[in-house]
Amino acid sequence: MNAGTDPVANADVLADAIQTAASGDAAMLFTPEMTNLLDRDRDRAGRNIVPEQQDMLLKRAVELAALHDIWIALGSLALTKPDGSRANRSFVIAPDGKIVARYDKMHMFDVDLENGESWRESNTYQAGDKVVTVQTPIGRLGLAICYDLRFPALFGALGNLHCDAIAIPSAFTRPTGAAHWHVLQRARAIEASAFVIAAAQVGEHEDGRATYGHSLVIDPWGEVLLDMGGETPAVGFADIDLERVAQVRRQVPSLANRRLIAN
Repeated sequence: MNAGTDPVANADVLADAIQTAASGDAAMLFTPEMTNLLDRDRDRAGRNIVPEQQDMLLKRAVELAALHDIWIALGSLALTKPDGSRANRSFVIAPDGKIVARYDKMHMFDVDLENGESWRESNTYQAGDKVVTVQTPIGRLGLAICYDLRFPALFGALGNLHCDAIAIPSAFTRPTGAAHWHVLQRARAIEASAFVIAAAQVGEHEDGRATYGHSLVIDPWGEVLLDMGGETPAVGFADIDLERVAQVRRQVPSLANRRLIAN
């Protein structure tokens, strides 16, 4: 996806993607981080960040999931919480239109890159504190968001919960993506012995940022099944064979062999 500053336009892009996925007989559609809004202008963005119950894109996704009989994993939305703080929140929506899982991003992207880019996500969003999984057509799905990718403890917890797949929707910068995106995604799949589905923002965005793209699907052995490249948005398809999870865990039972290490 190449999300812009207008939630209505982003919702139209999502609607087209849902129809394309459903027409291709997909059981589930995954979208990137910040599906509803990518905007570095805090004042302008603030006017479009609303409570969950008022978010137009979420409402539309719920309606379209039911209309097309498809599961939707919304990578994340920028939302206002009841206490006035903001969350970077993932949703999983079932084909009956019910929201069956929510996850608030735990790790805030507060960095200064050598190319001059500076990001302070904690200035806008409040970090979550709960590990979240949900049963889906591709087995037990664990939820993470973008910068979470760099923190193995979260994925250790998801591994302990025996997730069959982990969603890691992202809006990775180009410098960090070129250096670390593929190797970290493959590592998370290998250590959890699970599929990784990483839908990513891509290209030059309306607010001036550039994202790395390369939406990925990786199998539990670390094999890349789908790499959508770093140029243009599109809908890609991959087959998830849950027997592959069992096969890998029989070969290398790292989850079963894991020991608690205390200092």
